[in-house]
Amino acid sequence: MSAETPASPEVRKENRFKVWRQTRPFWAGLFTILASVPIGYLPYGDVRLGNITLAMATTAGAGALIIGVLLFTLGLTMWFQPIVRVFAGVAAIVLGLVSIPVSNFGGLVIGFLFALIGGGMSAAWAPAPPVEETDDAEHDGEPVTSEETAYASDTEAETEAVMAAGVPEQAHGPATDTTIDAKGGRNSAG
Repeated sequence: MSAETPASPEVRKENRFKVWRQTRPFWAGLFTILASVPIGYLPYGDVRLGNITLAMATTAGAGALIIGVLLFTLGLTMWFQPIVRVFAGVAAIVLGLVSIPVSNFGGLVIGFLFALIGGGMSAAWAPAPPVEETDDAEHDGEPVTSEETAYASDTEAETEAVMAAGVPEQAHGPATDTTIDAKGGRNSAG
């Protein structure tokens, strides 16, 4: 399969999402978004068990809602602005810690743990190094023959000869006491 061969639509969609996911702290953003749900919802939610209503409301409900919205926003920031991943990760950790006294022990500890995990993953994430093309990739996995290697080395030698002929050699003056080698590599001005 060469680069010009179009892929099927199923493979292309799958590869686009996979590439998108691998170029940003995807799992960190997901954990941070999941942390926002229990932290922001539990102070306002009610659990009904038959005729019994269990209210989780606290006096700091507005603070819990703000923390939940901020965590949700930080999770989206990790996905769509990966350049600020360290700031978003540290902010998620701080908000997770603040949610312990503000939002029912950090959303019953579930939201707190998700915020710490997501923030830590975001702060620790680094983009993958760029992939270098090899000679094998040009031949679609076929082994390189000795004729192709000889042709490539002849072409490179001709290219170097043409480049050398077109670029004049720079003149180097005589070494003096004021050159870089003098005085331990320090340059003297004056």
